[in-house]
Amino acid sequence: MRLPALLALLLLAGAAPAAAHHPGDRLDEVMAAKEPAFEPTDSRRMPPLALTGADGASQDLSGLADRIVVLSFRPDGCGAPCTDQQTLLQEVRDAVNVTPMREMDQFLAVGGDAAPDPDGEAGNWRSVMPSDETVEAAAAAFAALSARGADAPMVHVIDRGGRHAGIFHGAAFGRINLVLYINGLTNAPPPEPGLLDRLFGAFR
Repeated sequence: MRLPALLALLLLAGAAPAAAHHPGDRLDEVMAAKEPAFEPTDSRRMPPLALTGADGASQDLSGLADRIVVLSFRPDGCGAPCTDQQTLLQEVRDAVNVTPMREMDQFLAVGGDAAPDPDGEAGNWRSVMPSDETVEAAAAAFAALSARGADAPMVHVIDRGGRHAGIFHGAAFGRINLVLYINGLTNAPPPEPGLLDRLFGAFR
């Protein structure tokens, strides 16, 4: 899909009522119906993940609670599946970054050759490494959130407030579908924590 057509589709999506994109309504249902590679998770439970950027600065997912995080892993030996997925994610990011969504999203690629953001410090992409575990261990811990298994690398989409919203598997998913899923999350209010979330949070 060419960029003008993509922008038109994004504008139409943004013009729809925000309630239609709310994760508690039909966003996951609609995306699951149109994208076979998408798996909704809707979970507040995520493995801890301490990260270090190419500049040596630490990064913690809790510090990105006000953003939608697109998290991917590049373990050693992953080869073409991860390379293809990263190429697709760059196309997604390029589409996101011509819209106001760029201010609300953060792309994190864990593993591979750490490199600074190509857009500089103001960009929304970071190449990072785990601070206290291997890339393989971190990827496996997050893969356990899936009910489908870990045959292909996964893209984890984390909603504002730290909710693990869903997974896009492999590199065969439609670019526009991930863009529209991110758009749906940006149009929705951050989900409120439930009673159990507040109780567990009190003991952290």
